[in-house]
Order: sequence, then structure tokens, then C-alpha cells
Amino acid sequence: MAVAVAAGAVVVSSGVGLGLWAAEDDGGSAAAPSSPSPTPSPTRSYPLSEAPRTIPAVREHTAERGPGWRPATGHRVVVSDPALADEGRLTAQELGLTYAGERDDERSGDVRLELNRDAGANPESYTLTVRGGRVTVSGPGEAGVFYGTRTLKQEIRGAGAAPEGVVRDEPAKPRRGMMLDIARKHYSAGWIEDRIRELGDLKYNEIGLHFSDDQGFRIESTSHPEVVSEDHLTKAQVRKIVELAESRHITVVPEIDSPGHLGAVIDAHPDLQLRKTNGEAVRGAVDIANPKSAAIVDDLLDEYAGLFPGDQWHLGGDEYQALVVPDPEAAFPGLAAAARDEYGPGATVEDLTTGWLNDRAATVRAHDRVPRAWNDGFFSGGSVRADEDITVAYWTGKEIGAREPAEYLAEGREVINYNDEFLYYVLGEPLTFVYPTGERIYEQWTPRVLRGTTPVPAEYDRQILGGSFAIWGDLPRSQTEDQVAAGIRMPLRALAQKLWDAREPALSWDGFRTLADRLG
Repeated sequence: MAVAVAAGAVVVSSGVGLGLWAAEDDGGSAAAPSSPSPTPSPTRSYPLSEAPRTIPAVREHTAERGPGWRPATGHRVVVSDPALADEGRLTAQELGLTYAGERDDERSGDVRLELNRDAGANPESYTLTVRGGRVTVSGPGEAGVFYGTRTLKQEIRGAGAAPEGVVRDEPAKPRRGMMLDIARKHYSAGWIEDRIRELGDLKYNEIGLHFSDDQGFRIESTSHPEVVSEDHLTKAQVRKIVELAESRHITVVPEIDSPGHLGAVIDAHPDLQLRKTNGEAVRGAVDIANPKSAAIVDDLLDEYAGLFPGDQWHLGGDEYQALVVPDPEAAFPGLAAAARDEYGPGATVEDLTTGWLNDRAATVRAHDRVPRAWNDGFFSGGSVRADEDITVAYWTGKEIGAREPAEYLAEGREVINYNDEFLYYVLGEPLTFVYPTGERIYEQWTPRVLRGTTPVPAEYDRQILGGSFAIWGDLPRSQTEDQVAAGIRMPLRALAQKLWDAREPALSWDGFRTLADRLG
């Protein structure tokens, strides 16, 4: 550590990069000599501060000389705007301070949260200033201020104090998420809430809930209670989850996957099941030529729009089994006939499936939601094109007729990265899946690595909105909730770093892992 020393000064430093002095008297200043001296009296001096060590790392820190800040009895958290009351109360509770509400006065030791209303700035950006024995966290939006408090919390947890100086920080990507398959494996509400707290501290802003699949339908329903599995979340539990997520500026993104992965709905409504010409049932697939199929799915989408207030909605759209056979039109003549009736003589089963996706997008769009769907629900050519505002959730290139990621981007589509090579945590490791490691994400993945290990051209970077870690319950009993939490811990931290700043990280993997252990 570089230490600046005035003539005749004695410097004693403590802490990590903070330049904190050991007090020499009750006032914290050096004692003056008892008689005049021809040389200057010893005075306090501080080294330049070092950037805080946090996950994700801050993008910019301006070093200054000063004692830094550490929480102490009597220190307050104050806010400039009542809109920041939740952030203020949470920060005070976590740091053991007094929440004093909206105040204009300044006191030594204060942590002040401010909205600067800068309309041109990233709403998730923030500035954290430690100077003169006080801390100020400011940002153009509540989310940015919240992220600043996460940085402060990690500074205190990791080093005991916040370094003097100014942090200016913002995320590289606007979508930073984790998706949880609660359909195949039922998770307790408390476990989900713990993950939300963890995600919030890591500056994630989405949690997806995939709650309908062949194995289960896991949220209480009033429109169709017959489809709900015995083990499920009540609406009261979901409201509590959503409320907690909102307090951490996390959007809960619901997913009712269709027209495949609807086995739990079909169990209650077998008349909706798609069948081959020989009468054989097609697992998980509804007959999209049957108008009753659309009616029940739309009923559920309309119902849950009132439960999930966020602006995002995942429609699924993947692995519709009618499209995995060599000749869908021959295998499913009823679907082929419906396609021609709806879209013209040259229309195919793919066109009918795309029309289904567009119709479901219209249902959620009526609730002011932005729709997204898995990449294998988008097809090239054909008579019907998926609506342009449906975000591509890119997860795989293993499907029949797989398209390169750049094809979606070249169409002008926006994409969220769910790359199954790096970001899929599939319980039991079926097929070719292996549990992802934080080290591999940290060292080899960036948001541009959408498929396999090869990044798409840099020209498409702005269309890639971010990424999401995905936890799937294919073999649900293979891990307990505690084992899942432990297994995803370092991958989530590595992904948080790479979504906040896609550049090469400053720390080695060993250094990053050590920091994660220190921060908890």
C-alpha cells in the first residue's frame, strides 16, 4: 500500500485499503508536544484508498485520502425522498443503524440515500460517496440506490469499513436473472425467499418461476383448480414472494409453458391431448387445433396476470412434440388441416404453432407484459412469423433444425442468454448435462456466448439483453433444497460478475472464490 507521509508525520494504517488510523487519544488525533519544537508537530495523514472488493465488482472507484466509514452506535440512515423508505429501513437493519426517515440535516456518521432524478442516466446506476465521515448513495432511480446499498453492505461485511472516495457504477446488461423450475420439483416458499435475498445482494433483477409442466402445476388457481398439484404454493405465499422481490427490485417472471409441457393440465383435461393418427397420445402436448386448448391456457394467463405485476412474461413455446417427427403434416393431419384453414393452402404445422405463440403473446400483451419464448419456438421461413416484440430466450442449439444464434439477431430480435452449456443446472445431470461451475462461467462465458462456447459477433451485443441461470428439476429427488442452494452458490456469483461487467475480471478465479467466501 502506498502511504503519503507529511514531514515528521507518523502513519499507522489498519483495515484493507482503508488507511484507518489507530487513535492516539480520545479525540482521535495525535497528541501535541509539550514544548515548542523546531520541527512540525505530528499530524494525521491517510494513504489513498483502494477500490472496494465486492461481487459484482464496482466498475469505477475514485480514490481519496481519508478515514473511510464504518458503522457505529448512533449513526443514522436518512433518505431524501419517501420513495426510498424501504431501502433506508433495510440498510439500517442490516448495518445495525437507526432509520431516521426523511431528513435534511446532516450528522457525522450518516448514511444518506438520495434520488438525483437524472432522466438521462441508466436507472440502475448509482454513485456511492464516502467522505468526511459520512456516506451518500445517490441514483436516478430507486433500483440504482438499492444497488449502492448492496455495495455498502458488502464493503462492511468484507472489510469492516467503506473506503474513502467515490464509486460510480452501473450494470452492463439490463436483464440479470435466475430461473427456477418449481413444476417438476416443489420448493418451499421460504427457500425461494432466501434465494431472492441472495439475488438482491448480488444485484440480480429477475427471478423466473416455471410453475407448469408435465409433472406438476404448482400455484393455486381459482379459474382452473382442477389442474393444481397437491404440493403447490398458495396465492398468499406467491404474493409474499412477489412483495419481497419488489423490495429488492427483482421482477418475478412467470412461465406457463405451452403448447408443449402441459401434462399437468392434460391430466385434468384429457380431451385436450394431441394424438397421432393411430390414437397414441403425445406426451405433454395439447391439440392446438382444438379451440378449448387455447381457451384454458388463456384463462390461466389472464388469472395469473393479476398475481404477477411485473412487466415480463415467459410463454415457453419449446419442444412441441408435433414438430419433432420427420413429417409433421403426415403425422398430424388434423393440425395440418387447421393450419391451411387459418393461414392458407401452403401453411404448415410450424405456422400453426407460431400462430399459437403469437396468440398467447397477444393475451399477455393485453396486460402490458413483454412476452418471451424459448428459441426453439421460433422458426424460419413459413407463412407465419413470430411477433417481433417476443424476446428470444436462447437456451440450446440441439433441437432438430437448430438455427444459429446470429440468425435471430440478424432478424433484429432481442435475446436473453440461457446457454445450456454454461447456465443450466439440471438436477440429476440427465442426458449430456453436467452441473455448471462458477469457474467455467467466470473464465469462459460472456453474454455473447449464446450457444456452445463461441461468441456471436460484437455488433450484436446491444441486442443481447442479459442472461439467466436456470435450475431444472428433471430428476427432482437427486438433490435437496440445501444441496441445490450450495450447488448454485458460486455459479450465481460468477454470472452476477459477468452480467454486471462483461470485461475480463480483475481477480483470478481463486481470488474471486476467496472474496466470495469472505462476503458470505
